[in-house]
Amino acid sequence: MISLAEELNAKAADAGIPLAVHLDLTWRCNERCVHCYLDHDDQGEMTLAEIRRLLEELAAAGVFHLTLSGGEPLLRKDFFAIVGRARELGFNVKLKTNGILIRSPEAARLRALALDSIQISIYSHRPEIHDAITRVNGSLARSLAAARFLIAQGLRVKLAHVLMRQNRGDYPEVQALARDIGAGFVLDPTITPHLNGDRSLLALGVAGEDLRRVLKDPELIGNAGEFCSPPAPPDDAVLDARPCSAGHSACYISPYGDLYPCVQFPLACGNVRKQPFQEIWRDSAPLQEVRAVRIRDLPVCSTCVHAGSCTRCPGLAFMEGNFRGPSAADCEKSYLRTGILSAAMRRAADHR
Repeated sequence: MISLAEELNAKAADAGIPLAVHLDLTWRCNERCVHCYLDHDDQGEMTLAEIRRLLEELAAAGVFHLTLSGGEPLLRKDFFAIVGRARELGFNVKLKTNGILIRSPEAARLRALALDSIQISIYSHRPEIHDAITRVNGSLARSLAAARFLIAQGLRVKLAHVLMRQNRGDYPEVQALARDIGAGFVLDPTITPHLNGDRSLLALGVAGEDLRRVLKDPELIGNAGEFCSPPAPPDDAVLDARPCSAGHSACYISPYGDLYPCVQFPLACGNVRKQPFQEIWRDSAPLQEVRAVRIRDLPVCSTCVHAGSCTRCPGLAFMEGNFRGPSAADCEKSYLRTGILSAAMRRAADHR
């Protein structure tokens, strides 16, 4: 059954409305996470005046969900002015942060601004692991203190856990920790290549039995046994579906104004410093190319039994060379969930 969020995304895409925008306020950061896919030097971030103008353009375009992230967004001295203007314009604001700069006063200010939710990255319940990943001593204690401050203010907090080799056995304890402090929990099993195209970060990702255990863990997927059952061949409804919401009802904007379909899909579509947002959203040739694609237009994936259940990311496929192609990481997930090779994996085996 389609969820309300999926229905809203579909209606927004049909109407050409950018329902959700992810805006990075800065790529500067007070951590140096080993898996980070961003450059942290400031190359000339948008000014407060530019961001205010952009927020007004986003509101006029019909954007509702606004995710503010980074880098570490609280490193901007005008952070609260930006959030305040976003709330004045009626955005449903979500924040992604490491929390290091959030103490009781900052938590109270965020509560007064009525943010929808705040996501804080926690890589392990063990300080020696979390701090080694962030490369900042004491970062786990400070991030957890921030989570507690925010929860005490009545804000919704999620602990985000990126799965990698260094912490591959720690997610159950982080999930339990989230439960104990009254936070939500979200696990990301995917390492993203660097935005400059460097794929060496992928070596940090887990694979094989470690990943299979996560994909089949009932604590993460509940009783959804069908998630791991043999998939049905794709029907017309599946083949006519959009690959994902990126570029259809959602997009990403960098601190320098560059617009992409998604933060994991670095296909340059325009720059909001040079063109109005709505003009890029409506007329960008790369965005129009992305929107023209349906699953049946994917030469390999349209022939795959996993087409209706795969988590295939067109951005990861793009960074492998072709956004109409398969994503190796998602092929592996489909195989490990079900034990059935993807079409791409079968083709690779046939050519050995």
